[in-house]
Amino acid sequence: MSTAFIYGRHAVLALLSAAPERIQILFVSTGSEKEFRPLAQKHNIRVEEMNRKLSQELEGAVHQGIVARVVTTGVVRDYAEFMNKLEPTASTALVLLNEITDPHNVGAIIRSAAAFGAAAVLLPAHNQAPITGVVAKASAGTVFTIPIVGIGNENQAILDLKERRYWIYGLDTEGKNVLSKEKFDAPAVFVIGSEGEGLRQKTREHCDILLRIPMHERAESLNASVSAGVVLSAWSTQHSEALK
Repeated sequence: MSTAFIYGRHAVLALLSAAPERIQILFVSTGSEKEFRPLAQKHNIRVEEMNRKLSQELEGAVHQGIVARVVTTGVVRDYAEFMNKLEPTASTALVLLNEITDPHNVGAIIRSAAAFGAAAVLLPAHNQAPITGVVAKASAGTVFTIPIVGIGNENQAILDLKERRYWIYGLDTEGKNVLSKEKFDAPAVFVIGSEGEGLRQKTREHCDILLRIPMHERAESLNASVSAGVVLSAWSTQHSEALK
């Protein structure tokens, strides 16, 4: 059984709301006990006082006096099983990460995917930041509210998604299609490239459309997680039902 520490007030509150059964222990400081002990008791979660050993283990982390030890086994779902159960419509969007190694970016993208109504986040097995406590905190706990689906190979997954009649949109600063003019009228997959290199060449070739976010000339590009948020927000304005 694999576990991770999820910390910070908002992340732990989101976890208590979405998946309290995953929490093994809540570690609380004196200042956090009044708020969190009743919530823990409601879900029969063991509570312990924050100790020096844990604080040293989380050195540098802004835990705000509340830390949850969480079972992460099973967070990442099987691709074939998930996709075979999903019945896509024009209002279905998936987010595919293409070798994003910064866990803060991964968490922020997951948070945007959850916020704007995406159906799942597809997570490669290699050259990719895995689900950790840092990712969970950056996602504000939404890593437990939106399906995270594991894929073995990005390009093979894209080819399979095409067979399932998804349109594949790659985010690219040199894309020919401008986001503000794009009509999203079919199941969509948004492929987010790595922080430094962007989309891999082979992945770019497999995309049906390369999307460019229009921006002022004083900025050459956007952070990967910011780009994902901008694109998902634009998509959701055309599919308001995804937000319900």
